[in-house]
Amino acid sequence: MLLIVGTIRLPPENLEVARPVMRRMVEASRREDGCVEYSYAQDVLDAGLIHVKEIWRDRATLDRHFASAHIDEWRAAWPRLGIGDRRLLGYEVEAGREV
Repeated sequence: MLLIVGTIRLPPENLEVARPVMRRMVEASRREDGCVEYSYAQDVLDAGLIHVKEIWRDRATLDRHFASAHIDEWRAAWPRLGIGDRRLLGYEVEAGREV
C-alpha cells in the first residue's frame, strides 16, 4: 500500500470557495478503484493549512488517480484558489493494524 501525507496551503479567505472544489476531489477520489482512504482536514491552529491523507492499494492505482479527470480539475483550480504551497510525501507501507 502507499500512504500519501502532507499539506496544502491556501489563503483562509478562499476556504469557502475552495470547500466545494475540495469536496468534489475527495468524493471522486474515494470512488476510485484502489483508494483505501482519502481525506483533507483543516488545521485547528492555522486556518489556511489543509492536511492531506491518502492510502492507495498500489502504485498502479495511484498512477491512474494522477491521470483522472477530477485531479486535472483540482489542479486547474489551484491558481484561482490561491494554492501555492503543496508538500506531500509518499510511503510504502504494509497493511495497518490497530495500536
